[in-house]
Amino acid sequence: MKGALDGIVVIDASRVLGGPYCGQILADHGARVIKVEPPAGDETRAWGPPFKGDRSSYFMGLNRNKDGIVLDLAAEEGRDALLHLLQGADVFIENFKIGTLEKWGIGGEGLRERFPRLVHARVSGFGAEGPYGGRPGYDAAIQALVGLMSVNGEAGGKPLRMGVPVVDIVTGLNAALGVLLALQERTRSGQGQFVEASLYDCGMSLLHPHLANVHMGAAVPGPAGNAHPNITPYDTYRCADGEVFLAVGNNGQFGKLCAVLGLEGAAQDARFATNALRKENRPVLREVLEERLGQFPAAEIAERLITSGVPCAPVRTVDQVITDPHTRASGMIVDIGEDYRGTASPIKLGRTPATYRKAPPSLGEDADAVAREFGLPGLAPASE
Repeated sequence: MKGALDGIVVIDASRVLGGPYCGQILADHGARVIKVEPPAGDETRAWGPPFKGDRSSYFMGLNRNKDGIVLDLAAEEGRDALLHLLQGADVFIENFKIGTLEKWGIGGEGLRERFPRLVHARVSGFGAEGPYGGRPGYDAAIQALVGLMSVNGEAGGKPLRMGVPVVDIVTGLNAALGVLLALQERTRSGQGQFVEASLYDCGMSLLHPHLANVHMGAAVPGPAGNAHPNITPYDTYRCADGEVFLAVGNNGQFGKLCAVLGLEGAAQDARFATNALRKENRPVLREVLEERLGQFPAAEIAERLITSGVPCAPVRTVDQVITDPHTRASGMIVDIGEDYRGTASPIKLGRTPATYRKAPPSLGEDADAVAREFGLPGLAPASE
């Protein structure tokens, strides 16, 4: 079955997370993606254990469906090979330090003039302009710089890094979206264009609703644990054997919550009549809810609540998510032979679904095949 991006050729010269994640999104949906690594390889190959050969679990999660080659772009021969590949490409993804491609003579206007239909996607830390322009960017540092850490962590505690590289991931998503927008526009103009997704900009885009609140005069927020800054009850609550997360967003849901828990008095309590009042009286509402929730196992009461129309879920661990029957039913675990198991694409297309054709490559493993296809004499595997 052909994917939605069948026929699109992508040269992915990016490393670490944001760029490779962008490339994997395109690859899952049918694009031909060639991963170009430096002689030492993408540094995430070493980010383990666990490992399979020269591939760490971190690398494996970002590079499936790609063919892997090695080019030393610091050498003229490597740059010539890259330019040869770009002649037959639709998309070029890179995250070199700003100015590097220009220093090598293969960036900027020269690249656009030579390949007018090429979509050039750059993942950067801060973009090229502004006081921070050209600086490298790293997920955790950006979380600190844009204020994400300042609103994460326990109430009254220190700012805390989020437990996943959320800035890198959303930057990869936005880069992929930008590539798709540029490819769509190319069908009208016949011209490629430059696409940039910077970690700083994408990190800021995650600050909803905190930025919106401050724009409208709210106090500068700090860590609040799992509580929502605008909605109550929207937090974790203790049960008999664990915790559940309640996400009650309106008065109707609050009424259903009280009905399931047998808290008719709370449903009629003037202190809890509106979301604004519930937020104002958050501590006492927590006491009321946890006194009753503490009588139930978390999974049992969560099932009763969600089937009654109250947004709720037990707080679970990663291994529990993997074995959940719904995870399998939704196709979110994918196997490629005996060599690869990973998380599937969450993008579901009816006629042209994502496909999983190839495990992430060992360093340079596809050198011969790519050399033959693109007419690149002398392109050697990493071992040579």
